Order: sequence, then structure tokens, then C-alpha cells
Amino acid sequence: MNQFIPLWVAIISLAVGSVLGYLARQSIARKAIGSIEEKLHHKISQAKAESEKILSEAKKKASSLINKAQEEEAQKRQELLKNQQLLLKREDLLNRKSSDLEEKEEDFQQRVNKLKKVKNSLESMREESVKKLEKISGFTKQRAKNELMANIERDHQKEILETMRKLEREKEEKFEEKAKEMLASAIQRLAVSQAQELTTTTVSLPNEEIKGRIIGKEGRNIQAFEKLTGTELVIDEAPETVIVSSFDPIRRQVARVALEKLIADGRIQPARIEEVVQRTKEELAEQIKKAGEKAVYDVGIVGLDPKIIQLLGRLHFRQSYGQSVLLHSIEVAHLAGLLASELGVDPQIAKKAGLLHDIGKAVDHQIEGSHVEIGIKILEKFGVEEEVIRAMKSHHEEYPYESLEAIIVQTADAISGSRPGARKDTLENYIKRLESLERIANSFQSVDKSYAIQAGREIRVFVKPSEIDDLGAKKLAREIAERIQSDLKYPGEIKVTLIRESRVIEYAR
Repeated sequence: MNQFIPLWVAIISLAVGSVLGYLARQSIARKAIGSIEEKLHHKISQAKAESEKILSEAKKKASSLINKAQEEEAQKRQELLKNQQLLLKREDLLNRKSSDLEEKEEDFQQRVNKLKKVKNSLESMREESVKKLEKISGFTKQRAKNELMANIERDHQKEILETMRKLEREKEEKFEEKAKEMLASAIQRLAVSQAQELTTTTVSLPNEEIKGRIIGKEGRNIQAFEKLTGTELVIDEAPETVIVSSFDPIRRQVARVALEKLIADGRIQPARIEEVVQRTKEELAEQIKKAGEKAVYDVGIVGLDPKIIQLLGRLHFRQSYGQSVLLHSIEVAHLAGLLASELGVDPQIAKKAGLLHDIGKAVDHQIEGSHVEIGIKILEKFGVEEEVIRAMKSHHEEYPYESLEAIIVQTADAISGSRPGARKDTLENYIKRLESLERIANSFQSVDKSYAIQAGREIRVFVKPSEIDDLGAKKLAREIAERIQSDLKYPGEIKVTLIRESRVIEYAR
């Protein structure tokens, strides 16, 4: 029993300590709660003071804004009142003016009515006077007028005729003076350079040794070159130069460019010559296209068919009396446009007709007929406007003038052709003779192509070997010579060289 006494003491002590500890914690908690409440009360009081201060400041600001708004409202009311008063004054002024206008209009109407009455009265008086005069004289008004005019015409017939003649002379002089002024103005505003085209082109050589390579063994290279290009190479004693001779400028251009390429390349042989000549022809075709496009761009015309532009480019290498036909056409287009603007007609139609007036010359050596007829067919084929065709077809007076633009184009063509140094008649006749030589040769059957060379003293004719034998070739050469002799007029003699060549090509694969 005594053994449990300490245990009970410990339990009792533990219980008493727990109670005392609880009571101590409660006391401490009460003190802490009291301090927190004090702090909260203090912060609440501070917040109330701050809120009252903020509210007071807000009330002051609101009061200030309200006062300001009231002042602005009062000002606006005053301005509105002023505007209303001003509008009322203006309305009164308008009303007064309107009433004045009504009064003036009424007064004016009264005056008009009075004038009408006076006019009617005067008209009736005049009619009565005329009737009295007719009754006294025994003539009607129309008969008296006719008698008076007849007497005046008899007395002054000579003066009237003199006056009419004088007016006609003055009119003609003024028209002529105005026409000269317009032509001079158009010519002065346009200046196109002109250069005479020759029938030879000089090619510079790097050295004299290259001449032997151009000629080739037994003349094979030069013969192949002349055959493929249709030109003649003149290799004389002139140092480091070769002359390309042909009346056709396109052939000369092909020959010149091809020869320069062969000289630069160094490989000169028949096969290489054929390759270079063919490539040069293709390049020249592209140059022709660009020349046509440039001409159209320079004149300022749009909507032309690409085929027409290609034909225009061909005119760059075509001459008429030594004058470049493309440059001539561009000049005619500009002149026609200027004259049309001066006369008040459509300058675009005049310019287009001026540019296309010689389009037939691009193919006149291939198609029968004058270049005007060929040009009309070309323009009709490619759908060019009828106004343009009417304007271009009369420039050589083969067709009657159908419009003012046709007269303008004919005038511009004459101005361009008559410029000093623009044309050379002897050169044109010379080229026509060479073209006639080739045309006669090409008219025979079995002829492949022909070239007039040696300034027209020789024509080389290439025949199709499959269609004619050697005996037939001799006979054909004689027939061509007889036709030339009967159809053409020329000084001296013309040599006909007919070439029949067979070429066999095989490929090793």
C-alpha cells in the first residue's frame, strides 16, 4: 500500500500542474487579446480619420468642379443667346431683302409689260406704214426689195467682183502662209539623221595571213562562204581588209558578222562556215525583231501584231533611193503626227499610217505587185484599222484621197523623201537592176537560189541537182542569159554562172 503513495502523489501533482498551466495560459491569452483589440481600435480610428480627410478633400474637389461646370454652362448660355440674336438679325435682314426683291421684280414685270405694249403698238404702226407705202408706190415689200437689190447689184457689180477676187486672193495667201508655217514647224520640231547605205562593207583583219585561210585550199572556203551568204568577198592588195559586196544589206550584214566570228574563232572550213552562217542568220532575225519593236516604241504605237513588227524590223535593212526605209517610216510617222495635231485630226491614226505606209517594201521582192498593194494586203490580213489603211494607201497617189489623214501622210512622205541628202536616185536604180537580175533567174524552174554579184556584172545561179542534169544545166544557163538580154537594159555584159552541186551526207553511229 505504501508503495502506491508516491504514485498517487505524482498523479495529483500532475493534475494540479495541468490546472495551473491552463489557468496561466488563459491569463496570458486574455492579455494578448486585449493588446490586439487595442491595436485594432487604434488602426480603426486612424482609418476613420484618414477616410474623413479623403472624403473632405473629395467634397472640396467636387464642389470646385461643380462651380467650374456651372460657370462654363453660364458662358455657353450667353454665347447661345448672342448667336440667337445674331440669327434673328440676319433673318430680319433677309426678310427685308426678299421683300425688296419682290417689289423690284414686280416693278420690272410692269416695265416689261409696258415695253411689250409699246412694241406691239410700233409693230402695228410699221405694218400700217408699209401698207400705205405699198398702196402709194404700187409695189409689194418683196418686189421693192428685189428691185432695190437689183439696182444696187447693177451699179456696184464691178466693185462686188473686185471685192470677191480680193477676198479669195487674201484667203489663198493666208491658207498658203498657214500651211507653210505648219510644215516648217513640223520639220523644225523633228530632226532624224539620214545616212546613205553603200553596197559594200569593209571587214578589218588582224593580219595578212588570215586572207589565205579565208580563201582556203583551192578556194573552197571563199566559195562556200559566198554561196551560203549570197555575197562576194573582194580580197585585193588593200592591207588587212576584206570587202563584202552585195546589193542586199541583209546578206551583207550576215556575211560581215559571220566573217568576223570566223576570224575570231580561227577555224575556217566549209562545215564551220555553214554552221556560223546559219547561227548568224538566226541572230539577225532577233535583231530584226528588236529593230521593229524599237521603232514602234519610238513612235508610241501599241496593239500592233507581232508579225507586222517583224516586217517593220526588216525595213531596217531595206533602202529606198539609198535611204533606210525604217528610218524614213519613223520620220514620216512623227511628221504626220505633228501635222495632224496642227490640223485638229487624230494624230494616232496619222502616226500609225505613216509608220506602216511602206510596210510592203519588206516583202516586195518576194510578192508580185507594188509595195502599196502589198502593204494594203498585209494590213488587211493582220486586222489593222480601216482608217489607217485609207490613210496609207494614197501616199503615192495610186488611190484617191479618202480622208484628211491620207493627205497628211502623203505630205509627210514627200517631206521626208525631199530632205537634202536623204535619197540617191542612181543607187536606187542600181539596186533595182540587181533585184531584176535575181528575179529573172529565180523565175526558172529547178533554180534553188541566185545571187547578183560583181556590181551586177555577174549572176550566180544554184540549181537543184535532183531536178536537172548537166546538159539541162547548160541549156538553162543559156535561157537565163537570153531572158536577161531581152528584158533588161544594162551597160556592158552580164556573166551567168550556173552551179549544179551534189551533196551527200551520211552519219556514222
